[in-house]
Amino acid sequence: MRSMTVRPLPAGPLTCAILTAVFAAGCVQPARLAWDDSPTVLGRQVLKAPDPAAPGSLVVRTLYYGSGTDLRRREFRDSVALKTAPVDGSKLAAAPTPALGRERRKYWGFAFDKLPRNGRVWYPEGNGPFPLVLVVHGNHNMKDFSDPGYEYIGRHLASRGFIVASVDENFLNGNIRAENDARGWMLLQHLVLWRQWNDSAGGPFHGKVAMDRIALIGHSRGGEAVAVAGAFNRLKHYPDDANVNFDFNFGIRSLIAIAPIDGQYEPTSRPTPLENLNYLVIHGSHDGDVSAFSGLRQYQRIRFTDGKPWFKSAVWMYRANHGQWNTVWGPFDNGPQSRRWLDLDQLISPQAQRRMALVYFTSFLEATLNDRREYLPLFRDHRVAGDWLPKTLYATRFQESGFKSLASFTEDVDLTTGSASGIVLEGDSLSTWRENILPLRWRNANVGHQGVWLGWNNRIAGDDTAKRGRPASYTITIPDSLRAAWRVSGQSALAFSLGVTDQTPGPRAAAKDSTKADSTKADSAAKRPAPKKPAPKPPPKDSLPVEITVEVVDGAGQAARVVLSRYGPVRRPVEVTVYRRKGRDKRSFAALYELVLQTYTIPLADLAAAEPRFDPSRLATVRLVFDRTIAATIVLTDVGLTTPDPAFLTARF
Repeated sequence: MRSMTVRPLPAGPLTCAILTAVFAAGCVQPARLAWDDSPTVLGRQVLKAPDPAAPGSLVVRTLYYGSGTDLRRREFRDSVALKTAPVDGSKLAAAPTPALGRERRKYWGFAFDKLPRNGRVWYPEGNGPFPLVLVVHGNHNMKDFSDPGYEYIGRHLASRGFIVASVDENFLNGNIRAENDARGWMLLQHLVLWRQWNDSAGGPFHGKVAMDRIALIGHSRGGEAVAVAGAFNRLKHYPDDANVNFDFNFGIRSLIAIAPIDGQYEPTSRPTPLENLNYLVIHGSHDGDVSAFSGLRQYQRIRFTDGKPWFKSAVWMYRANHGQWNTVWGPFDNGPQSRRWLDLDQLISPQAQRRMALVYFTSFLEATLNDRREYLPLFRDHRVAGDWLPKTLYATRFQESGFKSLASFTEDVDLTTGSASGIVLEGDSLSTWRENILPLRWRNANVGHQGVWLGWNNRIAGDDTAKRGRPASYTITIPDSLRAAWRVSGQSALAFSLGVTDQTPGPRAAAKDSTKADSTKADSAAKRPAPKKPAPKPPPKDSLPVEITVEVVDGAGQAARVVLSRYGPVRRPVEVTVYRRKGRDKRSFAALYELVLQTYTIPLADLAAAEPRFDPSRLATVRLVFDRTIAATIVLTDVGLTTPDPAFLTARF
């Protein structure tokens, strides 16, 4: 990407020596921000729906519920409208040492066998029933309470007809580990209360809670906790101890994970499985705590198996950090002291970051809990919401329950076979063609899903730098029987996720001359030592977006083509430096950029419009033709066919 240099300190230029003395951390590097293409990418508002970040018309009421005896939280001691009984979580969480256990008990006034169920609630005035949303924080200083930090979400959603409770789990924060199962379990214990209140005549929530329309929102460790809760909700026993019985089965439809960690808890030492739930995960590029998009792991694991209309979406936001989603946490992703080593000058404003949250969260909950399908296009293509979203860079992953995989690159080690029998994968003139697991920015970490690396260089090596070979391509061939079984038609769409790496293959070798060389001249030349050539300087990184042609061919051989950038930007890698000290990012991470792929959805009707003789119902071949960018390397995964919701076709960029 093209970049611009931004001075990290508003006080003016300082010498490296002064900065070293001030920060005792070495030379501060200038911030390098990616070229902002949002004036073009977010230049129009196509989605026709009410602004989800605008407050609703309903009057918002508030109340607290809790133990009524809380030693540290006055609101849960003196201001509770509904008193709650504690629950025994000692089988799921514990202090790492007896001494720390005693210290924690002294501070809180209770141990893990008497965990309180405390919450602050924002709810709309009216009869309902209203959908229920629980929000839970992640790990933080346990004495710096985190649950008030989502009031902006609670008040906003309540004004639009949702009951929202911010759940207190500060007593699970601090110096304990492997407690995310307890965090998720506690959410379900709160839902037990809400079920009771909804059924209790005379209470403030009697008959007002739509218990079949529930969503959970979690931040950081809470982001993993909502996935754990989604899994536990359908189990009869605690996976790590069958003596602990579960009896939940709540109507949880949707999960939202904010910059989540993944894998701190694994039931029976396996990644948390999820199926048949709507899932949204968001992550910021400048996250100084969870510094890789680890929520993509859970995104990839979710399966849709019951034929109902579910979807999942992952959204990456450039210049967002970890803490600004919570007003208590703010810009300091590792506490106030982290201002010494995190480059805070690169961050987007907290107001912009939280507006993005309101846009996505509200749209997601309206779509999945209130069946407001007009908001669905946002999760497939962020470009449709140019007036709503803060102007920065985004990348979006999307998949819906009707998706049928042509190639996910996970089934075997044969690079020529796809996800279903009879699918053939072929490469032509590729410099790179290999499958591998998708990496995360962290060293030795990955998404847990495969992709294919495709690299090309259409130049021919030699003195003539303008000489080109046949454009490289990658082809997926679909058998007739599969196309018929899937009922491919003009309502179908091609969908895949693709990203660009920083690797550029060298030019192709020139074709060998078939004529024989003069042996005398050859012998003479062989005797003379070849002059040493100076080592070539590495070429500058290409800053232009990658252009790719998407071609489809029907059973009669009729081809149709579109340009991929019509369906979303195909950016070069966006490099990110989180730390102030020069060189620390390179030492800390496997790469300076996160390989976040973008999902592209191309209706076959568009290809038929481009070439009316093309018949979508006879689709036989899908081909990526690398004829518009001379050299690059891409990563491709989750290639398949889908039938988009009609709302998508009415709101397209």
